[in-house]
Amino acid sequence: MDEDYKGAFAGFYSRFRKGSEYAVKGILVCCGSITGIAVLLITAFLFKEGFGLFDCPSVESGYALCVHSSNSIEQLSPVQVKQIFDGEITGWDRLGSNRGAIVLFRFDEIFSLYPEEAFGEDYALLPLKLGEVIARNPDIIAYLPEQYLPDADGTVKVLPPGNIRASAFFGGREWLPTATPSPQFGVLPLIAGTLWVSFFAILIALPPGLGVAIYMSELAGKRTRKLLKPAIELLAGIPSVVYGFFGLAVLVPLIQKTLALPVGETAFAGSLILAIMALPTIITIAEDALRGAPAAMREASLALGATRWQTIYRVTVPCASSGIMAAIVLGIGRAVGETMAVLMVTGNAAVMPHSLFQPVRTIPATIAAELGEAPAGGAHYRSLFLLGCILFVITTVISISAELISRRRYGRGL
Repeated sequence: MDEDYKGAFAGFYSRFRKGSEYAVKGILVCCGSITGIAVLLITAFLFKEGFGLFDCPSVESGYALCVHSSNSIEQLSPVQVKQIFDGEITGWDRLGSNRGAIVLFRFDEIFSLYPEEAFGEDYALLPLKLGEVIARNPDIIAYLPEQYLPDADGTVKVLPPGNIRASAFFGGREWLPTATPSPQFGVLPLIAGTLWVSFFAILIALPPGLGVAIYMSELAGKRTRKLLKPAIELLAGIPSVVYGFFGLAVLVPLIQKTLALPVGETAFAGSLILAIMALPTIITIAEDALRGAPAAMREASLALGATRWQTIYRVTVPCASSGIMAAIVLGIGRAVGETMAVLMVTGNAAVMPHSLFQPVRTIPATIAAELGEAPAGGAHYRSLFLLGCILFVITTVISISAELISRRRYGRGL
């Protein structure tokens, strides 16, 4: 009887264990599938919103540009519109037109030309008055709301705005998304600022990071390593805004005073902060790679008469080169995606960088600073999503590069 009871219990336990394994496996598969689908949906939404920018008009939504019907101009590019309203282009002849000096007219000016009662009830006569102004000025270019556009009476020509072009976005050198009447979405200064700050951050962080990794893996005692490793990894847990406050309160005034600069918020300050933030990543991964180098290679080098330092830089470091390169690439990824610290110390000037000691703006800082003020669904809103797409591509390339580098076998090429 006892044997039957034990056999039944063993059979029940075996079926329960198998059922539990299947249930756990199903839960894990379900969680993985949900995560993968969520990532795909987020990525699709990001690119859908971003590339919707190229369906937006180049002139501010709800407004139009009007000229006299005798003007031979048929269309203006966003850059030309900006130059006209900034006073950089003052004559129609520079645009290939048959008119003379350009006369700028903005919608608000109409209220200084006519008394209030001339516009009628609910501004019913406002389009008529705007048409009169354009008819009297053949050299005019008027920036008007679409709801008050003059009737087509043969004297007013509305210039087609056209859509924002990909070439203007990816090749433009001006980022002025709130400019009127034609916002400028030139992303080159932001890409250049991001890569500029990240590149110099890695140059600054690499020597001390590699040095500390070599010390911890090859020279430090067990007790010292146990103290240093948690302390270094703890740096990765400090919020980026704390690094930003440190940079703003300490590094920025120090840089400004030491280098006699007009402002301390520069690309150099951003690189220093990012270098400090990238150090834990570089040190931890490089140290693991160095400690993973085969002990037999060290012993063989020492047995052949090499000194400890010769063994480190001629055997251990080349053997762990793939892991060290992965650490560098992941450090770059840490620097490229950083937002708050860079936002606080780089000055946020969307200009092409020509020096390490001038203000710049990065892509993450631009998204963080402007997304809250961008009207949902507008060109500015979609341009920030497209910046997110660019950042997504950059970080994806960096992650894939790190994965490919880390898969290289130790000792390849030795």
